[in-house]
Amino acid sequence: MLPHFKSTAIAGLAALSLALGAAAPAQALGKNERNFIKGAAAAAIIAIILNDANNRAVAAPQPEPRYEPRPEPRYEPRYEPRPEPRYESRHEPRREPGRVVGSSGSVNGTVAAQTFNTYSHAQRRSIQTRLRSFGYYTGGIDGAFGPGTYRAVVAYARDSGGARQLENRAGAYGVYDGLIY
Repeated sequence: MLPHFKSTAIAGLAALSLALGAAAPAQALGKNERNFIKGAAAAAIIAIILNDANNRAVAAPQPEPRYEPRPEPRYEPRYEPRPEPRYESRHEPRREPGRVVGSSGSVNGTVAAQTFNTYSHAQRRSIQTRLRSFGYYTGGIDGAFGPGTYRAVVAYARDSGGARQLENRAGAYGVYDGLIY
């Protein structure tokens, strides 16, 4: 590095001495000519310095890029499914013909209600009409299964000897088909 810098410095001083020496004997040069010579000398010196810097940058060994593998992302579930809790009833439901009455007392969960709701609206109205004509049903003929329809169906089944038929779907279909046809 030192011999290269030394030769660069000598070349720069030579260019400077030429620029100054050429301007000294020729007093006939005007101000603009002298400024031009100074600029040319400065440009030569800067070019030498830049050339030297470029040569050093090229000669310096560049570090090799290092590629390191990135770790693979690990996907873990955020939660673990828990088993569903099992609730046991403290009270034994009481059984009546055709339905199981729980704490709510709703008749819509009975076998009789589920079977009744499988019929078309016209057939349900026909069942209610027949129950009314036999004197078991006193509510409106609306085709909806409610407590009045339930009481009428249970009373009709009991009086016709098929109270236990309302405990399963096949028996309930038999009671309702007997009312429709």
